[in-house]
Amino acid sequence: MGALSMASMLDPTGMFAKNTPLKSLSGNGGGILGQPHFPPKVKRVIYLFQSGAPSQLDLFDYKPLLNKMNGQDLPESVQQGQRLTGMSSGQASLPIAGTIFDFKQHGQSGAWMSNLMPHTSKVVDDLCFIKSMYTEAINHDPAITFLQTGSQLPGRPSIGSWVSYGLGSDNKNLPEFVVLVTKDKYGQPLYSRLWGNGFLPSQHQGVQFRAGKDPVLYLTNPPGIDGKSRREQLDHLQKLEKINHEDVGDPEILARMAQYEMAFRMQTSVPEIMDTKDEPDYIYDMYGEDSRKPGTFAANCILARRLAERDVKFIQLYHQGWDQHGNLPSAIKVQCKDTDQATAALITDLKQRGMLEDTLVIWGGEFGRTNYSQGQLTATNFGRDHHPKCFTIFMAGAGIKKGITLGATDDFGYNVVQRPVHIHDFQATLMHLLGVNHEKLTFKFQGRRYRLTDVHGEVVNEILA
Repeated sequence: MGALSMASMLDPTGMFAKNTPLKSLSGNGGGILGQPHFPPKVKRVIYLFQSGAPSQLDLFDYKPLLNKMNGQDLPESVQQGQRLTGMSSGQASLPIAGTIFDFKQHGQSGAWMSNLMPHTSKVVDDLCFIKSMYTEAINHDPAITFLQTGSQLPGRPSIGSWVSYGLGSDNKNLPEFVVLVTKDKYGQPLYSRLWGNGFLPSQHQGVQFRAGKDPVLYLTNPPGIDGKSRREQLDHLQKLEKINHEDVGDPEILARMAQYEMAFRMQTSVPEIMDTKDEPDYIYDMYGEDSRKPGTFAANCILARRLAERDVKFIQLYHQGWDQHGNLPSAIKVQCKDTDQATAALITDLKQRGMLEDTLVIWGGEFGRTNYSQGQLTATNFGRDHHPKCFTIFMAGAGIKKGITLGATDDFGYNVVQRPVHIHDFQATLMHLLGVNHEKLTFKFQGRRYRLTDVHGEVVNEILA
């Protein structure tokens, strides 16, 4: 007890709360690690998050048996009494719903894809599919929180924040972690905590760029304040806050000052990055007609490439609308029209610029959809409920094998039967590609050392190039 008391007096911050070395708060672009644990294969990440959970059975995971048994009740030997949501647990039956979309094999890899994604099907030989993803979360909010933070409960740092904290930035004039959300899309709500810093220093939170006059809120100077006046203000404020920090020792004072300095630099860098008028017509044609409309998924894909060119470390796009409990055939067509061409164009664009060699692109949602219909099943209409036991994501780019498929589900597309990949495994692999040992990047908070993968996660070596 005496030793504990002495330790708390000598270093109260490190003993019971945060123990962040000040170098991570200096704003000089360096992360807490100083350098990666081992040579990274990935320099930057573009994560195309499809909020609401795309139906893997109508896009990637071809299961002809479902069409043969269409309308029949899902066998108990397959369902095995597994947990259902409250939206379908009360149904008198669980009628199997085959897909109404045509599947074909594409490329030299022979990857199966439906006709909903004709553009992405042309780049399958650059893709790595994981068809055996699974999670414990069965509802959207805990599932997306789990995928983005490593915990189903709110309050933990997001993946991008961990990357920012650990590795810092390669561009001093832009944030390490930028978020783009498709405008005017509806569905499951998105919360800023999904790209929040949690208990990490606040400078590591994701910065959302919006379409419109003010891409970053509260960034522009008010009328009557010019850049010189703002610079003088920040210089005086920094002197005061330095005295304040020496007095109270709160690391958040340094974090806030680093944010002020970044905001000052962003007053010049953000307008430049958001102005896409210099993009040639063939680029807009490649990404699709929506790419000329600010705030669309296609326009955000172009911005993501521009941010990647400027060495932003972690770029995340959120696209809502995939939660199709009913009217799936018509609703999923809209979603694919919004995202298919731009996704393929982004991969192609990065490749032709030589950037796919050090950029990782990720596409996927928070869980999968059921093989049975939620509600009434007709010849032309059905819906699919949440299904955490298996879903599909794909990746392309640095450090990833091309043209492969890892894992498999059973003939009903209900259970994983080959190489299951858990959420924590995915997170551990992502950090590994960035040169980070996920077990060694930790942060002490309220007496415990936390990490992105909690106490789980293994690197998926089979997909590493």
